[in-house]
Amino acid sequence: MIFWRVKPLDQILATAEKKSLKRQLGPIQLTLLGIGAVIGTGIFVLTSEAAQKAGPGMMLSFVIAAVVCGLAALAYAELAAMVPVSGSAYTYTYGVMGELIAWIVGWALVLEYAIGATAVCVGWAGYVNGLLNSGVFGLVKPGALALPMWLQVGPTLGGGFNLLAFLIGVAVTGLLVIGTSKSARVNAVLVAIKIIALTVFVVIALPAVKSANLHPFLPGGWGNPVGSNGLGVLGAAASIFFAYVGFDAVSTAAEETRNPNRNIPIGLIGALVICTVFYLLVGYGAAGSVGAQPMLGPNGMPLDPGTLAMAKACGNSQALVCSHEPLSHVMSMLGHPVIANMIGLAAIVALPSVILMMMFGQTRIFFTMSRDGLLPNVFSKVHPRFFTPHVITYVTGIVVSLLAALFPVGKLADTSNAGTLLAFAMVSVGVMILRRSQPGRKRPFRTPLVWIVCPLAVAGCILLFVNLSIVAKVVFVIWAVIGLIFYRLYGYRRSQMSPEQAGRVLDDAA
Repeated sequence: MIFWRVKPLDQILATAEKKSLKRQLGPIQLTLLGIGAVIGTGIFVLTSEAAQKAGPGMMLSFVIAAVVCGLAALAYAELAAMVPVSGSAYTYTYGVMGELIAWIVGWALVLEYAIGATAVCVGWAGYVNGLLNSGVFGLVKPGALALPMWLQVGPTLGGGFNLLAFLIGVAVTGLLVIGTSKSARVNAVLVAIKIIALTVFVVIALPAVKSANLHPFLPGGWGNPVGSNGLGVLGAAASIFFAYVGFDAVSTAAEETRNPNRNIPIGLIGALVICTVFYLLVGYGAAGSVGAQPMLGPNGMPLDPGTLAMAKACGNSQALVCSHEPLSHVMSMLGHPVIANMIGLAAIVALPSVILMMMFGQTRIFFTMSRDGLLPNVFSKVHPRFFTPHVITYVTGIVVSLLAALFPVGKLADTSNAGTLLAFAMVSVGVMILRRSQPGRKRPFRTPLVWIVCPLAVAGCILLFVNLSIVAKVVFVIWAVIGLIFYRLYGYRRSQMSPEQAGRVLDDAA
């Protein structure tokens, strides 16, 4: 039986009350947390990759990814308002489809949050190392402040230990331990920096748009919706889905939110709308101002980004698709080197907010899984002074920091998306099941046109999943198998829903 050990929603709420986190976040803070998690590596880094896969058609890719996220956000908002506790998709699935599927979803979310945070740590280190290598805007001799090469990248890239990636992971970990409200204040400042940088980019790039740069509009076609090679509009949409996935981190903060029934839907939908508008304007400005035509292979189709063939095709090319800093590159091409440097600096300053929110989401999900008995109980300990789950925050921070120091995980963005798409689909299915099984339950926020919105959300998640690269799908399956083994060896017997643990509760009560 698939749907077994379903934990009633009332029991989930009761469990949360026994070991809960302090409610201290309002609607503005939540919206800013969502924006902080969403606007980051996706728009500052993956714009060039999206252009290589889809050309100017990447604007359609942004729209497709945004629509799928928007549909899922409406489903998230209903469940988050009904069950305002930590855990996000894991908790909702536990209360609707049972423990086994909930475990799979929670385990898959590690790919979204932990791997995503690691990737951003490495990306941030790349920006900072580039700044140091260049002499900090010419203030000092190029290379004078540069770290030794073996401290700039991990061993797989010819180095030894990516020191800056490690240090930013440690710094964010410390900030998360100190407290959620303090983290939110820092995040608000970083979000303001990102918004200003993107606004400046749009103001300069939009007037420079030329219609000729948008043709051909679909050089890579739409892609193959039933067996994609990861290229075309759909392939780009599957990749840049990474640029949106942070919005669901808002729901992981439900237990730390004042009046969550009202504020969680505001935070979820508000963050998504603001980010989507910026993404479309930035994508249009980049493609229309300097062009976004991909490098083509012998077959006339775009080359796969990140491959040796792509690197050889780029050489010393100044094409947008060859840049690792696409937004700064556009400003340089338009004759604004100072603005280009400032946007690069803004990325350096602001990307830590993405790391913060991804690690925040990871720790809250593991906190909840520990509270349910599926992970060791020590992971759900709350700091007596800061009211944060400090043990799991330390563990997550150490793992993320070490992985960032040793591995080039930027190519794992697709794998991160695989876990996210599963979670989004399960949340949408859960909303439909609850509408049938518990129609009378109070719903402070109701998903509009639920029998249209939720099926479309599931279909959209499936469409993007099949358009991920084959490597991402294989890694996802392997990770799921490892999770099932761990669940069978530990969580199956230690779960609060297991007969053994239920018996202990009765004995204690007696």
